[in-house]
Amino acid sequence: MKIKKGDKVKVITGHYKGTIGEVIRALPSEDKVVVEGVNIVKKALKPSQVNPDGGIVEKEMPIHVSNVMLYDSKAKEASRVGYRIEKDKKVRYYKKSNNTVKEGKK
Repeated sequence: MKIKKGDKVKVITGHYKGTIGEVIRALPSEDKVVVEGVNIVKKALKPSQVNPDGGIVEKEMPIHVSNVMLYDSKAKEASRVGYRIEKDKKVRYYKKSNNTVKEGKK
């Protein structure tokens, strides 16, 4: 999976098409990512000691990684990603603009 936590992505299909957001969590075993502000659902919470009233909360749910593309902030467009070796280190780069991808948060 070429998309990591902290990357900026653009949703290319579905209800949230065109939305740009940051990857909150990557789930490589399921080929899914959780993107900030995308695929928001309402979940009912049972009352607990932490939350005695319970209630309804909105949270982001995972979407398939094939529905997003890495977003190049400099070129202002989504692009596919490739790998190349720079100074004995494997780095990701945008195939459209040939710029190196800035590493996301760990």
